[in-house]
Amino acid sequence: MVGGLFKNMRQNLSFWRSNIYINDNVLHTSHEFGVQKVVSCLSTCIFPDKTTYPIDETMIHNGPPHESNFGYSYAKRMIDVHNRAYFKQYNRRYTAVIPTNVFGPHDNFSIEDGHVLPGLIHKTYLAQKEGTALQVWGSGCPRRQFIYSLDLARLFLWVLREYNEVEPIILSVGEEDEVSIKQAADAVVEAFGFKGDVVYDTSKADGQFKKTACNTKLREYLPDFTFTPFHR
Repeated sequence: MVGGLFKNMRQNLSFWRSNIYINDNVLHTSHEFGVQKVVSCLSTCIFPDKTTYPIDETMIHNGPPHESNFGYSYAKRMIDVHNRAYFKQYNRRYTAVIPTNVFGPHDNFSIEDGHVLPGLIHKTYLAQKEGTALQVWGSGCPRRQFIYSLDLARLFLWVLREYNEVEPIILSVGEEDEVSIKQAADAVVEAFGFKGDVVYDTSKADGQFKKTACNTKLREYLPDFTFTPFHR
């Protein structure tokens, strides 16, 4: 069960319960049927809110996550606990990946349930179609790293076939590729050729200001992997 910032803020308990059930059902059933490798998907929102940057794989359990989506974050952290326990008790090689924000084909463009970039794309489409201002929730200041969905798919296959650690691995572009929400909105506006007003509604929450992730571990395995640039 996933959703955007504002749905998480309204339904922290629902996100916690649903994802805990999903985690246990998938991993327990996989174990019962002899599945040797499971790759689960975590999120950078699981990392502590109060931390040093960049964040890396060793820091997942170092403190509470951001209050806005603590239910989802804690549930996703438990996948790492599940994986370690299955390895210790049954020697199962279950692992997890931690992508940053995803953009590209096959995304969820729902304004209610989608994440930041597909939500901006949908809002810009509607504003252009209806001749209204584009309303961006928040200040536009928070910063995010964006990974292209097809790059992420290629990395998922690599993890499934080649990555043998139980410890999770961050799948992300470099720290230098981080952009602000305003820069992301500007890119969407430019791509659409949108000429209307862009209004930042600062009465809406920004969420976590930054989640800058380190991809050093990934680069140790795949030093020559080429990411699709955000501004292409």
